[in-house]
Amino acid sequence: MLKTEDEILTPQVFKREMKLMGNHFEISVVHHQEQEAYDCIAKAVAEISRIEDLLSTFKAHSQTNLINDFAGIKPVKVDKEVFDLIKRALKISEITQGAFDITYGSIDKSLWNFDVNMTALPDAETAKKAVALINYRNVMLDEAQQTVFLTQKGMRIGFGGIGKGYAADKAKSVLQKLGIKSGIVNASGDLVTWGAQIDGKPWTAAIANPDQKLQAFSYLNISNMAIATSGNYEKFAVIKGRKYSHTINPKTGFPVSGIKSVSIICPQAELADALATPVMVMGVHVGLDLINQLKGVACIVIDDDNRLHTSNNINIS
Repeated sequence: MLKTEDEILTPQVFKREMKLMGNHFEISVVHHQEQEAYDCIAKAVAEISRIEDLLSTFKAHSQTNLINDFAGIKPVKVDKEVFDLIKRALKISEITQGAFDITYGSIDKSLWNFDVNMTALPDAETAKKAVALINYRNVMLDEAQQTVFLTQKGMRIGFGGIGKGYAADKAKSVLQKLGIKSGIVNASGDLVTWGAQIDGKPWTAAIANPDQKLQAFSYLNISNMAIATSGNYEKFAVIKGRKYSHTINPKTGFPVSGIKSVSIICPQAELADALATPVMVMGVHVGLDLINQLKGVACIVIDDDNRLHTSNNINIS
């Protein structure tokens, strides 16, 4: 049956789901024409794939692997885009005092499998050795030559803590340039939104209940904002009655505890993605103190006792 002109011009939400960068992505756009909507989404997907080829350690010829292959040997010239992303990542490493660190790639993940078979933490000496090569201060950037040099052999960088947020922002940018006035890019739970829903209401996000992830702990307005959540409710170990997150403190080599989830709300998915994990590492009070010093950034923390903590600039329902 042919659609009437009114039906054709009525905005709808068009969605596409796919696996990219090792994560589940869902792109939703508000548009009045189906084929145009999916053509725009395809271009956003192509942009995410392009970024994956640049950054993924699972892509043999990625610039990330090139940097890692020449660790301790020589500087590697990279695209300005990659150089600038590393530069921003190092800035976040500074402000979080190393709780965020892109050189975490050298860690020996075999020490922490975080499943039911894990019954004891490694000893302190083993843990310390595992993180010996993690130090963002050993990443040397040459602005003039646009090179990156890891000063120690065996060092590895990785973009697991910032890459999908960056890709979400870039996909949003592509869609906006194509004339999409409203939508959501969901990068495995890290969301960036713009515009409004079909009925004009703002986009809202649910903060998952860490103990019942299909239930909402609270809701908040995230129109024209991004939100990223880091939590211990999907991958963890319980040792002697205490719950340990799969998140490792890059300074000690031990998994963090004390926080069930951290949600960061700010205008860029990249920044939200990069700040969520270090707040878990830093703990409730130190983490919130940092967020309260950052303009345009808000935070919700749920601790191990299900107490809700928020930054000074947030209202939740």
